Order: sequence, then C-alpha cells, then structure tokens
Amino acid sequence: MKGIILYKVNQYELNETHYETHRFIEEAEKLGIEIEVLSPARFEIFVNQDEAYSIFLDGKPLERPDFVIPRMGSGTTYFALALIRQFERLNIPCINGSIAIEMVKDKLYSQQVLAYKKLPVPKTMLMKFPVDIDLIKEQFAFPLVVKTLSGSLGRGVFMLDHQKQMEDWIRIVELANVNMNIIVQEMIADSKGRDLRVFVVGGRVVGCMMRIAKEDDFRANYSAGGSVESYPVTPIIEEIALKAADVLGLDVAGVDLLFDGDGFKICEVNSSPMFKGLESCSQVNIPRVIFEYLQKESS
Repeated sequence: MKGIILYKVNQYELNETHYETHRFIEEAEKLGIEIEVLSPARFEIFVNQDEAYSIFLDGKPLERPDFVIPRMGSGTTYFALALIRQFERLNIPCINGSIAIEMVKDKLYSQQVLAYKKLPVPKTMLMKFPVDIDLIKEQFAFPLVVKTLSGSLGRGVFMLDHQKQMEDWIRIVELANVNMNIIVQEMIADSKGRDLRVFVVGGRVVGCMMRIAKEDDFRANYSAGGSVESYPVTPIIEEIALKAADVLGLDVAGVDLLFDGDGFKICEVNSSPMFKGLESCSQVNIPRVIFEYLQKESS
C-alpha cells in the first residue's frame, strides 16, 4: 500500500514535537506501507473530466495513492477540505472524510448534531455581540466555560468564575475582534480538572485514558501539561463514544467525555486526535490499528 498523510508541514520539516506523525511513519515502515507526509500547499487541484490530471503535486500529475490520512484537525483550511474532496471524488479512501472533518471543526455545529441525536452534551449557547449578560446569567451558573468555535489542544478555552470576570473578558474580545465566534458552555462540576479521551477506530473503542489537569489549570489536556492514566472502558463509555463517532461520520475519532454524576457528557469530538498520552499509559498502538483498519477496508 502507498498512502499520503496530509499535515501542516512536510515530512522533511518534521521535528520532535510532531510525535503522532513520526509514529505513523515508523509503523508504516514496519508494515511495509509506503507513506509520505505532505502539506496541502504543495498541491493544485483542477475540476475537469480527466480525473487522472485533476490533482497535481509540485506541478506534476499526482501518482494515485491507495489512501489519504488528513491530520490537520481544527486547522483544516478551505483549500485542504477541497483537496480532500478531490481525493474522495477519485474514490481514494480518506480517513477521515471531508464532511466529517468540516462538521467537527465547528464545535457548535457538532454539538447541535449530537444533541439532535439525543446524545448527552453540556448546555451550550452561541455568544453574539452585543452580549446579553442578563440572559447568560439566567441560563448559566458560574463558573462557566467559553470557547472559540475552532480550536484544539485546549487553546481558546477559558473558565469565567464570576460576572465581573465575564464582563472584563467580553470587553477584551470586543476590542480585539467583535466578529469572533464564541460559545458559552455550562461547567460540569464533577469533571473540573479531569476528563476522558476515548479513541475510536473503525467502529470500535481501541483505548481510553483519563486526563488530569495540572494544579493551576482546569483544562485536562495532556498537551497543556496535564497527566494521564489508563481508564477502563465501561459499557456506557463505549456506547456514547461509538454513537458520537457514528453520528459525526468519523472512522477515527477522539471523543472527549466529561464526568457527570453516574454518567458522562460529550465535551467535544476530534477528527485528528493526538495519541501520545494514550500510548504513554497503555499498550495500544494507534497507528498500527489505523493502518490495519485501512488494509481491511481496502481488501
């Protein structure tokens, strides 16, 4: 098999911070899979009837790959989505596909879809300017969480402890960018400083870990300095994670669950989930599982 990983940088630009991409390259070599890491910036796409000449790489027609793995997540640009759609038009498997990537890139839209399918999500509101602070106070209790619509690794996520802090934060946003899209979300008290990351591949849960925030942070992201430990997959965890991935059309998904009493709520779902933390606290080999899924689907 021969495949492409679409990533924010090219293979020759990778460094020690690109753990997941290095792992894909490492496991591909072990499995005899030829893999190349390419930035969308190196491609050109053409809409015409001659499919063989619709995608160019570095100015030359692209040799047809067996599969494509987009790994840009919330950083997926319009051009990158158009490129993924072009691969799909050529019937080249893309894990994940363009529709699913675009859906989960928008945190509000994905929450709307999950809620419509009766999956448990935190109460969420799209903030618009000027902000109706009285309405927010009526609908939410402090502390509350505010997030930018597109973001990852815990960036663009803030906790506001009281009304004065919210008013100050709103003034800053108004001065910086009044057109910024922001959601307000209830804080799930049982999950403050901890959550679960459930990894789904091909309709099955392959791993689960609990993420624990560092002492001075409410965000439990491993990339933000939190710690991780393996967590048992219960029937309810498996059911919610699999339904979320299925509803959003994701072959590979990182489903983030918040503890809520005896159950859970879906914080968000990621189309290009990191897995350094999961591999550090468990025996699961994520790239190998994904490659084996691809091989099974193409056979």
